Amino acid sequence: MRNIKQVYPSIQVYLNYLQFEKRYSNHTITSYELDLSQFFSYLEDNYQTPPLKEITSSFIRSWLASLVEAGIVARSIHRKISTLQSFFKYQVKIGEFLATPVINITRPKMNTRLPEFVQAIDLSVLFEHVTFSDDWKGKSEKLILQTFYDTGIRLNELITLSIKNVDFYNQQIKVLGKGNKERIIPISANLREALKDYIESRHHVKEGVVNVFITEKGVPFSRNAVYDIVHQYLSLVTTIKKKSPHILRHSFATHLLNNGADLNAVKELLGHSSLTSTQIYTHNSIEKLKDIYKKAHPKGQ
Repeated sequence: MRNIKQVYPSIQVYLNYLQFEKRYSNHTITSYELDLSQFFSYLEDNYQTPPLKEITSSFIRSWLASLVEAGIVARSIHRKISTLQSFFKYQVKIGEFLATPVINITRPKMNTRLPEFVQAIDLSVLFEHVTFSDDWKGKSEKLILQTFYDTGIRLNELITLSIKNVDFYNQQIKVLGKGNKERIIPISANLREALKDYIESRHHVKEGVVNVFITEKGVPFSRNAVYDIVHQYLSLVTTIKKKSPHILRHSFATHLLNNGADLNAVKELLGHSSLTSTQIYTHNSIEKLKDIYKKAHPKGQ
């Protein structure tokens, strides 16, 4: 089977645009590439490889129908539709299309899924009672967990966090989020001191490494290494199914809202472009209110 990017060179042109102009992360670009490769491979297998300009919405609907028949979950299909929307929007931008063929596409209904989070009491156990080793490994692991929970940053934002973007004087950090968007996140005095001590203790860093978090070998942590750290320690304190860095982000947002934080403020802290993305966390707050009502009100049962 031919390389689909050779059959449709526009795919690589678009991926280059995401990398060099939009400055998307490698992880995000890989997701886009996978979705596009699947779509265009489907066209190659089922429609004799139509030229790019001859692709219509009927081709897209046919592909989406095949995904539904294959049992692909609605959330994944939504992502693939978004990928095609972005790809063909770019084709319109550069003059390859007059209008995007991703029109009147019916998205499969998604069940509302409340974000899982770790209970505050469980995280207190993690930070106050779980033993971390006294070496650099243990020091790094505890600070990684603390930074995730105290700031709500994403995995990629943590591993790329630069020393120059830690502002000890103003007690804040600057992170580079999705779409290359910068945002400022305040940090607690406790985290500021922990970061300061950690950075000042770096005596084994490889030349040219500016990342805050480094391994015993003096190089930046990989995504997989950080994921494994979070999974390992959350497994000690919680039984929830998912134990990932993103769960700590969910916990950060949920605990803020449960304690009365303003929704717009949480949106800015998370780096969401739309309030809609943040509002899902209010459902957990509502569930907590319902539970309090049932337990406290005479007629609550």
